[in-house]
Amino acid sequence: MADLEIYRKRLERIEELLSELSEYSGRGAIIIVEGKRDVLSLKRLGIKGNFELATRQSLFNFSEKIARLGSEVVILTDWDRRGDILAIKLSGYFQSFGLKPDLEIRNKLRFISQKEIKDIESLYTYVSKLRLKTGSCKQDFQ
Repeated sequence: MADLEIYRKRLERIEELLSELSEYSGRGAIIIVEGKRDVLSLKRLGIKGNFELATRQSLFNFSEKIARLGSEVVILTDWDRRGDILAIKLSGYFQSFGLKPDLEIRNKLRFISQKEIKDIESLYTYVSKLRLKTGSCKQDFQ
């Protein structure tokens, strides 16, 4: 029974973060991910918005282009070594262009999911699994 409570808490926290992400998105924030599957995973979780792939061009040029748009920025790279390096570099570039990107959501997702998942791509499956285990039937958006 203790496990169920842990899963319920995790699911609750993740859904709060998704809601926060949705609010950012609703305000026109740009959500930076690594790949197309990350975008798909977030869309299936109901996140609509401006997604940008950070792996298509030089990070400096990419950051400059995004900074010019003047929007809020949420960095959601994976939490493996490559994703960590990417997040740190992007964050540094954005700050040099006067933007303060949000890394909080990424860090919290990483903490909550512990070692169970390591990327945004797996988030939809992970949330679905938690919903199944806890009997939560929050509606997904396909």
